[in-house]
Amino acid sequence: MKLINTTNALQDFCTSLQGHEFITVDLEFLREKTYYAHLCLIQVGAIDDAAIIDPLAPDLDLSPFFALLHNPQITKVFHSCRQDIEILYKLTGFIPEPLFDTQIAAMVCGYGDSVSYETLVKKICNIELDKTSRLSNWSLRPLDENQLHYALSDVTHLVNVYLGLKQQLQENKRLHWLDEEAKLLTKPETYVVSPHDAWLKIRHRSHSPKMLTVLRELAAWREERAQRKDVPRQNIIKDDLLVNIAALCPTTKEELEQVRGMRKEISGGKLGTEILEVTQTALQISPENYVKLPKDKPLPQGSSGLYELLKLLLKLVSQESGVVAKLIASEEELKRFSAHDDNSLPIFKGWRKELFGKQALELKNGQLSISYDCAKHAIKISHIDTAQA
Repeated sequence: MKLINTTNALQDFCTSLQGHEFITVDLEFLREKTYYAHLCLIQVGAIDDAAIIDPLAPDLDLSPFFALLHNPQITKVFHSCRQDIEILYKLTGFIPEPLFDTQIAAMVCGYGDSVSYETLVKKICNIELDKTSRLSNWSLRPLDENQLHYALSDVTHLVNVYLGLKQQLQENKRLHWLDEEAKLLTKPETYVVSPHDAWLKIRHRSHSPKMLTVLRELAAWREERAQRKDVPRQNIIKDDLLVNIAALCPTTKEELEQVRGMRKEISGGKLGTEILEVTQTALQISPENYVKLPKDKPLPQGSSGLYELLKLLLKLVSQESGVVAKLIASEEELKRFSAHDDNSLPIFKGWRKELFGKQALELKNGQLSISYDCAKHAIKISHIDTAQA
């Protein structure tokens, strides 16, 4: 097992991989006590080589690894890569390209929605992974042999998973289908959290624009504080307490103390002072700048039936093609198409158009029917000859 903890060894390893067509990459990290993920281990694999890089080793310069990631001739293979790319983007300021995410590829190849790495290794490599070291504290040193073996297996088996999925995609002529998904993964905004949007991830039941505006400002303050202090946002104030503060919108210490769930150490301390500053400022926001609530308009008369048929068509196409339905089209897209002729929707672009968009349009225009085949005990899709009709 190759454990790299010196810059010279890392340089030699990365140089040996520069001519490879692809490499597999995985990161082990911790973020339970921090806002930003704390990188603890880097695993890199290839067809004929693999190694574990220890980023916590004294004086280790990761530049050779970053240069490897920056090589546009090498495909960087990850499984469920978003968190890993977020870490790498913060460390380097760039997103490795080209990318191949085996979880997304598996959704196109018929393995189901958000399939796990263990499942793919079992189905493609016929290997049962030992996950006993999965919840290890990767920041502790030294790591034992079981931990290192587990970590390395996340990239060694990924080599064959990638090759297997790529072969299936090539045989089905679907390899280019991943291009559109890769574009999303290589957008910096995918990995940058805007404090102003943090409130959107908080569960609430309010429909008050004023209350939600206060919540937006409070959530932005908490997010900025968490980023600045590098602590989990929930360690500052829990979501439910933030919602209660926004609902009452206190402007004095006495009002803050009355908030349900409020603790004295918060209301009487520095956090309490900052909260009151936020709520007082939020109350100065004019109503035209309040949070705009989405208007959930009912579908026009007659469109609801088409929407239900489109959902059924999507399900049938998903089952027949093996592609996960939500990867083909979202419910919002189906609703928009049911109500309006919108050719700008993703279902009318690229592989989605060929797989589903054309049939959706034919269904809407009365050129496609969905019926039950009694002989085969199955629902079938049929094209209607409108000329003869």
